[in-house]
Amino acid sequence: MFTLPFWSLQSLRRIQSLTSLRSLRGRFITRCVTKINCVTFPLPGEGPEQQLLKPDEWSYCDYFWADKKDPQGATSLPGFEVLLQKQLKGKQMQKEMSEFVHERIKIEEEYAKNLSKLSLSPLAAQEEGTLGEAWTQLKKSLHDEAEVHLKFANKLHTEVEKPLLTFRGDNFKKDLKKYDHHIADLRKQLASRFASVEKARKALADRQKDLDLKTQQLEVKLSNKTEEDIKKARRKSTQAGDDLMRCVDLYNQTQSKWFEEMVTTNMELEKLEVERIEWIQQHLRQYTTLRHETDMFNQSTVEPVDQLLQNVDPSKDRELWVKENKTGDVRPVDMDI
Repeated sequence: MFTLPFWSLQSLRRIQSLTSLRSLRGRFITRCVTKINCVTFPLPGEGPEQQLLKPDEWSYCDYFWADKKDPQGATSLPGFEVLLQKQLKGKQMQKEMSEFVHERIKIEEEYAKNLSKLSLSPLAAQEEGTLGEAWTQLKKSLHDEAEVHLKFANKLHTEVEKPLLTFRGDNFKKDLKKYDHHIADLRKQLASRFASVEKARKALADRQKDLDLKTQQLEVKLSNKTEEDIKKARRKSTQAGDDLMRCVDLYNQTQSKWFEEMVTTNMELEKLEVERIEWIQQHLRQYTTLRHETDMFNQSTVEPVDQLLQNVDPSKDRELWVKENKTGDVRPVDMDI
C-alpha cells in the first residue's frame, strides 16, 4: 500500500510546490489513460502498443471492449451486448430459414398432390398403338414424379426444417441471459469501484487543499494554528492517499476480473457462432443434396417416356390399328356384263 511520507514542514512546502493534485493523480492512477463509461483505456499513441490476443483471426475477444453508441448517440451499448444481439439475431435467422424451408415443403406437397391428380386424368385415354403406350407412360410418370416430390418434402421436413428449428431450443436464450447478467454485474461492480475512486480522489484533493491552507496560515501567522494542527492535517492527507490507493487497487482488481470474464465469455460466444454457421451450412448442403436427388429421380421417371417416344412408329400404329379394325381386305372390282 502506498503511503505518503511523513515530511518535515520545509520539505513538504518544497514538494508541494512541485506536486499538484494532477501529479498526485498521475502517481496514484495509471498514467496516460482515458476513462470511458467507468472503464480505463490507454490514450492513443501512449504507452507500448497492445498486441491482439488472437492476431489475424478477427476474434470477438479483440474487438468489443469499447461501448457502442446508438445512431442518435443518446445511449451506449456495451460491446458484449453487441455480441449477445448477434447471437439472438442468429437464432432468429435460423428460425426464419426453417420457416422458409417449411414454405418450400408446402409447395412441394401441393405440387405432388396436383401431379397425382393430373396423372389420373382420362384425357386422351383412348389413344392407341405405340403413341398410346407413350401417352400412358407419360401420365404414369406424373404419378411417379408426384411420389418423388412427396418424398422430397418429407425428407426436407426431417433432415432440414426440423434440425434448423430445434437447434438450440429455449434453453439457449436462458444461457445467454446468464452470460448477460454475469457480465452486467461485473460492469456494475466496476462502476461502483470507479465511483469510489472518484470519491477518494476528491477527498484527497480536499485534504491536500486543507493542508495547504493551514500551512500558508502558519507561515504568515494569520492563524493561531500550531504545528500539531499541521501534522494532523498531514496525517489526514496521508490517510486520504492511502484510501485512494486502496480504491484504485480494488478498481483494478475488478477491471481485471471483468477483462478475464469478457475474454472467456466472448470466446464461448464465438464458438457458439461457429457452431451455428456450420450447422446451418451442413443442413443447407443436405437441402441441395436432396434437391439433386429429386432431379435425378424425376429424370428417371421421364426416361421411360423418352424411350417410348423414341419407339413411336406411325407405320406400326397403322398396322396395329388396321389389324384390329379391318373390315375386309378384298377390294371392289368392276362389274362384269
